[in-house]
Amino acid sequence: MTDHPSLEPATEAWKHSIESISELVTPLAEGEWNRATECPGWSVRDVVSHIIGIECELLGDPRPIHTLPSDLYHVQSDLSRHMEIQVDTRRHHTGPEMTSELEYTIIRRSRQLRDEKRTPDTEVRNVLPGKPDVTLEQALLTRVLDVWVHEQDIRRALGKPGNLDSPGAHLAKDELVRGLPVVVAKRAAAPAGSAVVFDVSGPVEFMQTVRVDKEGHATVDGSPSLGPLVTFSLDWETYVRLACGRVRPSAVAEQVKTEGDAELARAILDNFSVTP
Repeated sequence: MTDHPSLEPATEAWKHSIESISELVTPLAEGEWNRATECPGWSVRDVVSHIIGIECELLGDPRPIHTLPSDLYHVQSDLSRHMEIQVDTRRHHTGPEMTSELEYTIIRRSRQLRDEKRTPDTEVRNVLPGKPDVTLEQALLTRVLDVWVHEQDIRRALGKPGNLDSPGAHLAKDELVRGLPVVVAKRAAAPAGSAVVFDVSGPVEFMQTVRVDKEGHATVDGSPSLGPLVTFSLDWETYVRLACGRVRPSAVAEQVKTEGDAELARAILDNFSVTP
């Protein structure tokens, strides 16, 4: 157990999700590793490779020296090129090689987190290139979000739903909701003095209101609004897929009910993704 109890919920949520991934992929036949996920260009193998790579970097392992092929259509930015290195180096690994490395990485990272002596507010390197340092607590919460979301990517690809209400799901919700003010006020340019409500049902159920003040700054909280400019009603899984850029709004139009200003609603949905 870490010396700081405040890190324990995130540590346990991370462990639950990454061990669930290991359980999902261990029995896979070789061909199943190649199933496409909703991450553009990534198969089940690629998603697992990404998870292994990030956790290894957090363990202090050196990044691979590797030149990417020029025909990866989904690699369109410096960030995606950075992330693709760990993925492409493992593209020809077999299923047993993948599961063996994943299991060993889980053991190493679990030990590292269990022996963590740093305080939650210690500044640590951001795994995203060019981004400012973050606190140890925020870095771990970001890992929970990433690993849980990728667990769901794998589950959808394999047709094995589950863990939509796991510890990781609840912490992921908090991280995704935190991005709503930017979506509503900055990207969609909701007018000053307006409010937008998100009513989410399902395994993780919540209602959040984004309020834009007279200066155009937005905040989010769980209190209701008497006169929202837009109200969205949707299920939890659809919310996650939209917030993580896994699906276009048009593909889930039947799962998303909107009331109020149609133009603003479209602008919000078109800019809904809050993950890198």
